[in-house]
Amino acid sequence: MSQKKIIAVLGATGAQGGGLVRAIMNDPSGGFTARAITRDINSDKARALQALGAEVVAGDVDDEASLARAFSGAYGAYCVTFFWAHFSPDRERAEVAAMARAAKTAGLKHVIWSTLEDTRKYIPISDPRMPTLQGKYKVPHFDAKGEANIEFTNAGVPTTFLHTSFYWDNLIYFGMGPRKGPDGNLVFALPMGDKKMPGIAAEDIGRCAYGVFQRGTEFIGKSIGIAGDHPTGAQMAAGLGQALDKPVGYYAMPFDDYRKLGFPGADDLGNMFQFYHDFEKEFCGLRSVEFSRSLNPKLQSFTQWLAANKDRIPIQ
Repeated sequence: MSQKKIIAVLGATGAQGGGLVRAIMNDPSGGFTARAITRDINSDKARALQALGAEVVAGDVDDEASLARAFSGAYGAYCVTFFWAHFSPDRERAEVAAMARAAKTAGLKHVIWSTLEDTRKYIPISDPRMPTLQGKYKVPHFDAKGEANIEFTNAGVPTTFLHTSFYWDNLIYFGMGPRKGPDGNLVFALPMGDKKMPGIAAEDIGRCAYGVFQRGTEFIGKSIGIAGDHPTGAQMAAGLGQALDKPVGYYAMPFDDYRKLGFPGADDLGNMFQFYHDFEKEFCGLRSVEFSRSLNPKLQSFTQWLAANKDRIPIQ
């Protein structure tokens, strides 16, 4: 039996990386095996991946030597950062640079880098339609990733630049689900006006990434995007109402109101939604549902995701 190619997966206990590890390990005839990289190899999530047959190793995105060790002997890697752990674009850029250098040191043949658009290419810092944040960004958690793409290119690492979409799982974990209004009726607030918003189940990101690895070198050097559906806010509200069996109204919250909600990163996310809205054609255009399904035949639409997860969405 030929030896399986090892895919080293950063963020293996998180949403994207965990989905990829599961996709690899659930396909025993696929020619790949997963090496799950995590800071805590004894966590419950790490043990669950180990139970699937994945190799679990210690590694930290802030420790380049640990990344080089974790990548050693692997065919490829999935690289992802978690901006919301520190809210620092500079730190994120440093983490990506360390990943790229470690990938080059290990001689990886294919890296998938989970990135996003640098929104300043669409709306310059000088453009007053959207506030500038931290002195030099429009959407910091987008811009820092897009700006960091060059780290892989400059390092000479064979890379696919994978542009992800809004996680529908945010409706479960980040308080973005419907809320009861003063009259007791449910309201779904989203600053999207009547525009479409590409979204995806977090688990499907990993499955799509696995599809990229299965296609060999086809997407190396290319920027590709994935989404499971392109619903409007009103369509999302209607879908939520049907799934929850309760009427759900849609409130197209103004961008400025969202930016002023006061939680950490509210201004960043408010700008993100405005970018989605103002550049709907470009953002949707990179994220073809049909292409995503070609990578991942199990791709879920928003309606399908709701049917499977409706009982997990908290009503606030």
